[in-house]
Amino acid sequence: MNFHPKPVTLTECDREPIHHISAVQDFGALIAINSDWVIAQQSANCAETLELSALPEIGTRLADHFTPNAIETLQAAVSRLGTGDMVERLFGLRMVRGGKLFDCAVHVSRGYIVIEFERHADADYADHLGLIGPALSRLEPLKNLDSLCETAAKVVQQMLGYDRVMVYRFHPDESGEVIAEERRDDLEPYLGLRYPQADIPQQARDLFRRNKLRIIADMDAEPVPIEPAPSITGEPLDLSMSVLRSHSAMHVQYMQNMGVKASLAIAIVRENRLWGMISCHHYEPRLPAYSLRTVAETFSQMFSMMLDRLLIDNSQKLRARGRALHDQLMMRLAGGTSLTDSLPLIEETLDNLIAHDGISVWAAGGYRTRGAAPTQEQFAELMGPLGQIPNTGILATSELSVHVPAAAEFGDLIAGALILPISRSPRDYLILWRRPQAQKVTWAGDPNKAIAEPRERLQPRGSFAAWVQTVKAKSAEWSEDDLRIAEGLRITLLEVILRMTDEVAIERKRAQEQQELLIAELNHRVRNILNLIRSLVSQSQSEAMTVAGFASIIGGRITALASAHDNITRENWAPAPLSALFETELGAYLNDKKNRFELGGSDVLIKPEAYTVLALVVHELVTNSAKYGCLCDSSGTLAVNLSFNTFGDLEIRWRESGGPPVKPPSRRGFGSTIIERSIPYELKGDADLRFKLTGLEADFTIPQRYIETIDNNSRSNAINTGASVTVELEALKLPEHVLVVEDSMIIALDTEENLKRLGVKSVQIESSVSGALASIKKRRPDFAIVDFNLGIESSEPVAIELKQRGIRFVLATGYAEMADQIEKLGAEALLSKPYGRSEIESLLGAQSLN
Repeated sequence: MNFHPKPVTLTECDREPIHHISAVQDFGALIAINSDWVIAQQSANCAETLELSALPEIGTRLADHFTPNAIETLQAAVSRLGTGDMVERLFGLRMVRGGKLFDCAVHVSRGYIVIEFERHADADYADHLGLIGPALSRLEPLKNLDSLCETAAKVVQQMLGYDRVMVYRFHPDESGEVIAEERRDDLEPYLGLRYPQADIPQQARDLFRRNKLRIIADMDAEPVPIEPAPSITGEPLDLSMSVLRSHSAMHVQYMQNMGVKASLAIAIVRENRLWGMISCHHYEPRLPAYSLRTVAETFSQMFSMMLDRLLIDNSQKLRARGRALHDQLMMRLAGGTSLTDSLPLIEETLDNLIAHDGISVWAAGGYRTRGAAPTQEQFAELMGPLGQIPNTGILATSELSVHVPAAAEFGDLIAGALILPISRSPRDYLILWRRPQAQKVTWAGDPNKAIAEPRERLQPRGSFAAWVQTVKAKSAEWSEDDLRIAEGLRITLLEVILRMTDEVAIERKRAQEQQELLIAELNHRVRNILNLIRSLVSQSQSEAMTVAGFASIIGGRITALASAHDNITRENWAPAPLSALFETELGAYLNDKKNRFELGGSDVLIKPEAYTVLALVVHELVTNSAKYGCLCDSSGTLAVNLSFNTFGDLEIRWRESGGPPVKPPSRRGFGSTIIERSIPYELKGDADLRFKLTGLEADFTIPQRYIETIDNNSRSNAINTGASVTVELEALKLPEHVLVVEDSMIIALDTEENLKRLGVKSVQIESSVSGALASIKKRRPDFAIVDFNLGIESSEPVAIELKQRGIRFVLATGYAEMADQIEKLGAEALLSKPYGRSEIESLLGAQSLN
C-alpha cells in the first residue's frame, strides 16, 4: 500500500452535515411518509408541483391526496426495495386526479418512505431509452484507458448537453486529476489539472459511493425547505439517497466562483472505492429529464464494468511479468545462495521492472546495499518503527521521513522507499530506495486555500487558475504497477527463504502456480460473462416499454445465467444434471403444484459450454409459459421428455397443454431469438417451435459431444417427476440453538438468516476461536457450523471442544482436501463453500435422520 500524510485539518464542508440539509431543489418535490402511509414531512412546494390548491396536511393519509392507482404503484415499488441503499424509479405516473405525469424516486430513510417526484418528459421518454445501446457500442472496442475515458466524456456531453464534461481519476492521496475532457470551444481547458483532496470532502465521497448520481439544476435557485424540518422525533430527514437533495452554501459558492450555474456528477466506483468521477458543468441553469439522467447513470455503470475489464487485462499482463520474475529468481537462486549474497542478482532482475536508485537487504542480521542507500547504522535506526508495521504486505512512500522521523538524517540522499518484509520474526527486509527530486504539480488554484483551521470559517477558493507547485523533499510516487510487481517479488523471496529452510517450499510453489492458473481462468470467464451480459443488455432493450420492464427482463435472464453457473461450479466446473436446470427454473412458478410438470426419460449431464446456452433457452420457455402459456393459469400442464436418437444426440421434447389458446407472436423479440437460434448457432443442434392452438410445442436436438451419461453408482438415472427433492421442513428435527463460527460477516449473516428461515429459533455468530469457546461455555449449542479457516487462525480448538462436549457439528470450508479431516476432528459432515439455504436444509435433513 502507499502511505500518504494524514490531513490534520478539516475543510468547511467536512464539518457540514450535507445529508441533513432539510431542503430540496425546486425542480421537484418530496413527501416523506411513515409505515402507515401517513404524511410525516413534505417540501413546501408540493402543492405547487402537484397543482393542488393547498399543501397536504401533515398527519393525513397519502391516499387522501393521491389516486388509488398511484398508491398501488408506489406500494409495489416499496415492496421491491431490499435492504441497503436501493432506490426504485417510476416513470410517467399520474399522482393526483386530472394532474400531470411525474417521474418518481422511492427509497427508505431511517423508517420513513421518501417519495420524490418531478415532471415527466413524455415527448422524449422513448428516445432516452434508445440512447443506451449506441452509447455502449462506442465504448466496447476501446482497449486503453485514455481512449475509454475520452470517448466516455464525448458520449456523456452528447447525451446530456452540458458545456463541459470531465473524467476525474483520484490519486492515492485522494487528490483528483482531470484525465479526459469534452468542452465548449470558448472555455479554457481543465485537462491535466489537479484538484486537492479537500475539494471533495470525505463525507461527500462516502455519499457518492452510496448515491452515485448528483445533480444541481440551478446554483442560484432558492432551496425549498422540508416542513417540518426536524421530524416529530427531533431529527432532520436523512437525504443521503435523495435525488432532489439541496446543496450546501459552501458548495454553491465554490461552483459560483468557477462561473458554473448547473452541474451533474456521476461516481465511478470500483471494488467499493471511489476510482473517479464523470463531472458535468454548465454555465446556465440546466435540468436533463429524470429518464435521461437514469440512462446516463446506467451508461456510467457499464462504463465502470468496461473500465474494470480493461484494468483486469492490465493486471493479467502484470501477473505475466511477475511470473517471469518469479521463475527467473527461483531458477537462479536454486543453489541455496543466501539472500544478502544474492543482492546483485535481485537488482539485475528488477532493473527494467521497477525504477529505483538503490537497493538494500537486511536478512539474518546481515546488511548489504547497492546504489544510493542508507548506511547500516542509519538503517538500524529505522528497525524499531518498521517493526511496528504489519508484515502482511509491502509498504510504499515517497516521503519516508514523514512516517519514520529517523529517516530525515539521510533525507538529502533518500526520500522514497518501497519496503518488502520477507520474514516474520526476527524481521528481514528488502528495500528499494528513490532519491528526492524536484517535481512540478499543476493545481487548479492554490491547494492550501482549501484547508480551514479549527473554528475558522473557510471561504471557498475564488481562483482556479493553474497553480504550479514545486515539491523538493519527495521522490517520485510508486505506481500501482510497482506495487503489484513488488508484492510478487515479496512472495517469491518468502518462498526462497522457506525452501532454504524447509521442504514445504516445494508445495508452496505448486500451490502458487495452481492459484495463478485458477485466477487466469477466472479472469477469462469473468470477461466472457461481462461480454455476454453487455450483449443481453443491448439486445433486450427493444422488448421493454419502460425502464422497470427493462430491468425485469434483463434481471430474469441474468438470474438464469447465475443459476446455471451455480449448477456447473458445484462440481468444479463439471457437467451438471439437466433435471437440476428444470427444477431451478420451474421452482418459482410451481411451488407446491409440482404435479403440473412432468419430466420423462433418463436424466443426463450437460457439459458447461452447453449448460449456459440451455439455461437461457429454458428460462425463456418457462417465462413465456408463465406469461402466456400453460403455467399462466391454474389448469395447464407441461411435459418434457428426454430421449436419444440413433446418433446419440439428446432429443428434448417440450409440450404444453390445458392452458389458454395459443397465438403465434406478431413479432419476433429477443426472447424468441434465444429460443429458436441459440442451440443451432452455438451448439450446432436443431430447434423447432410450433405455436399450436392447444399449446406450444418445441423440439430441440443437442449434439452428443455435449452430453454425458450419469453413473448409476453415484447418481440416480430416474428423473423425479412429482416429489420434492428436498426434505420437508415439517419433518426436520431442528436444533434449538446453533453456533455459527465464520470470519466473513456476509457469509455469517447469510447463514444466520437461512437457519432462521428454516425454523431455528436461536443462532449465535462468532468470528474467532476465543469468541466461539466463550460462547460454548456460556450456552451449550445443539449444533454448530464451523468454518475451519478463520483467517489468521484455525478453528481446530473449537472442533476439539465440541467433540469433547459431545456436540454435533459440521465443518464449512472451500477446500476440497479438508474431506480427510472430518473423522479426525469429529465432524459429522463437510459443508462445501459456497453454500446456501438448500445446502443447509439438506444438511439438517440428513442430521435429523441420524
